[in-house]
Amino acid sequence: MKQAQDLRTLLTSIHRKSYPAYKSLQGQYRFPDYLLSIDHVQGDPFASPSHVSVRVSHEKAAFPTEYRKNPLTCTALADYLIRQFDRQIEHFSFQAKGSGKSGLISVSRCGQEILSRTACEITPKDIVVRFTIGFPANGRTINAPELEKILFQFLPECVRGSLLFKSLNPSQVRAAVYLAEDQQFIREELSRRGLVSFVADGAILPRQSGVSQKPMKSCIPFSSPESLRICMELPHKGRVTGMGIPRGITLIAGGGYHGKSTLLSALQLGVYNHIAGDGREYVITDDTALKLRSEDGRFVKDVDISLFINDLPDHRNTSCFSTEDASGSTSQAAGIIEGIEAGSRVFLMDEDTSATNFMVRDSFMQRVISRDKEPITPFVERARELYQRAGISTILVAGSSGAFFHIADTILQMDCYATRDITASVKKLCRDYPLPAGNAPAFHMPQGKRLFTISAKKSESRRSNRAEDSRKDLKAKVRGRDEFALGHDTIDLRYVEQLIDTEQTAALASMLRYAVEHFSDGKRSLVQVVDFLQKEIETKGLTAVCGPSYGACGYALPRVQEIYSCFNRYRR
Repeated sequence: MKQAQDLRTLLTSIHRKSYPAYKSLQGQYRFPDYLLSIDHVQGDPFASPSHVSVRVSHEKAAFPTEYRKNPLTCTALADYLIRQFDRQIEHFSFQAKGSGKSGLISVSRCGQEILSRTACEITPKDIVVRFTIGFPANGRTINAPELEKILFQFLPECVRGSLLFKSLNPSQVRAAVYLAEDQQFIREELSRRGLVSFVADGAILPRQSGVSQKPMKSCIPFSSPESLRICMELPHKGRVTGMGIPRGITLIAGGGYHGKSTLLSALQLGVYNHIAGDGREYVITDDTALKLRSEDGRFVKDVDISLFINDLPDHRNTSCFSTEDASGSTSQAAGIIEGIEAGSRVFLMDEDTSATNFMVRDSFMQRVISRDKEPITPFVERARELYQRAGISTILVAGSSGAFFHIADTILQMDCYATRDITASVKKLCRDYPLPAGNAPAFHMPQGKRLFTISAKKSESRRSNRAEDSRKDLKAKVRGRDEFALGHDTIDLRYVEQLIDTEQTAALASMLRYAVEHFSDGKRSLVQVVDFLQKEIETKGLTAVCGPSYGACGYALPRVQEIYSCFNRYRR
């Protein structure tokens, strides 16, 4: 293995040469505290920065073994270290001068949620941190002294200040790991107590703005209704009280701007652990919970939506339904069935973003349009059966229709951001306003096991060999958190609301590309393909399905629900 001095010698030899000479630096170099690896060198100073990684052995890093005893603590520790490394390099980015991206030093920017990221990986042997550096140049001529400054002055200080236990505040490191263990304890306690969510007393639910997920200052802390208040004894924090939302159908009602959607938003992001100081550290939701909404124009392929939609005028088969341009009601019906396929045990919905005709039909409309003329069985007539027959709970924000009060098990009212349990009083009122007798078709669980098949475009179908080649040459291009392109196809993820990070989108793009390249023969079901990807990632890490190792510094692990959501929106 090369030594740090070999790298210094190489830098001297390529100074003032043309930029491609930087390629000769690729390889590994031993520094006193770590192993430096130059994994990929950018083509010119204006291109995407070069990919670099450092490996610090556990002997050198010296973190207590209890902080890396399982995947949960490893993820918590890795998240803490990424944030510390980011704070360190922030002082040195662009301190080395040059053209284009010269001098840039960057690593994954973590949000309020804690995600498993390839930017920092804790292996049985070492801690790996992956990041990018803009190799300096004047025009397109190498400026080696400036890169030497980065690699031999800036980087060693950043590593020492963020990846060695002796340089960090031990109480902060311990708090990050212990918080994750407390959060996991609550998540497991939900299952033991028959709950779908927990919101701690004192939690700060509102956010600063629509573009900031940081907690709002000077807002009303959450306080649980007495009837729903429970107590948990956490392993590290100790006694915590808050609202436990039981399984079944929960309705969140109240006037406009009183906090209904704020509560729902906190619940839907409760599938993730949050950092200390976020305000939602102890807002924990069943990690399979899925936020659903209508999506006009959505692609749907071979989904059994007959539970909700049947007897279409054109006699189309809704037990294996496909469309290039779904309506709001059809897309929401498909979303529920796809959620069942993904293993979701909780559905989260907001009336404001749902298709009205899918959610409910009032008695007057039923008198005007008879049942035999309406192919849609509204959700209000299926929610109770979904829970009783399939064990799937629903949390619904309702602001206009009173029909859901009759089927709800728990009814919460948001009143000036205060949460009240009004179940008993509303149930008494329901007796004065009975619903008309329902006559929904018999309930049946969707049975379809969809095959993962890739359809060829018209131009490709004429030449099967060209179609096969196109699968091998697919390129993924991420265009932000909400969209990526795979080859010539665009996958729109705008309405996958629990997708929170661009690096999750990048991982989804790589997973889909891997699946298309390896399983497009139609011999495996979608469930089998997703299960295979999950097992590969669990045993080998995200790099197993994310292509070249140098690209591994920009991926974060999505949930299985988001993997299904992504695959289901791929139009081929």
